[in-house]
Amino acid sequence: MLQDPLNDAMATIRNAETAGKRECVLRPASKLIGRVLKVMQEADYVTAFEFIEDGRGGMYRVTLKGNINSCGVIKPRFAVRRQDLEKYEARYLPAQDFGVLILTTTEGVISQLRAKEMGVGGKLLAFVY
Repeated sequence: MLQDPLNDAMATIRNAETAGKRECVLRPASKLIGRVLKVMQEADYVTAFEFIEDGRGGMYRVTLKGNINSCGVIKPRFAVRRQDLEKYEARYLPAQDFGVLILTTTEGVISQLRAKEMGVGGKLLAFVY
């Protein structure tokens, strides 16, 4: 039984990267997983992804680039003010300007870099480096 679909999707991506695969399938699909994949694609960690309807909740086929060292979800989903983003970057990312934190904000699901330039905070969802 699935408890957290986003956690399962990130674990599948991490395992496929570790095994050296070029493609993985994430199921079940959700809008949140699609938005997180979009941020990962913008940050150049994923080449492409597509939604495939299979009649059972759908799935995403993700084409990997091969440059993800680690990725995962952040639990509990901490509420972060824009001033506190550096503190969480130091906690979850291995070095400064290396990797991406993914947040959900009132502006949508965005990276911490975009949140800083927009001046918004939100809740932490995941990290990728």
